Amino acid sequence: MKIIGIVLVALGVLALVYGGFSYNRDRTVLQMGSMEMTATENQTVPVPATVGLVVLLGGVALIVFEKRRPRSS
Repeated sequence: MKIIGIVLVALGVLALVYGGFSYNRDRTVLQMGSMEMTATENQTVPVPATVGLVVLLGGVALIVFEKRRPRSS
């Protein structure tokens, strides 16, 4: 659980700092017989600040809960 909490904290911080992520997508613009023309489009996916904050707080809660949980042998 602690590792999941750390990953969630990192993702939450990244979401708050960058506000989203981008990726490239190739699409076919023209196709004539065996000849094909493609174009690369840059797509951006925004991540709302509230989502980043919720993920960050969830990660912190997992880390804190892991420390308080008694270990069983």
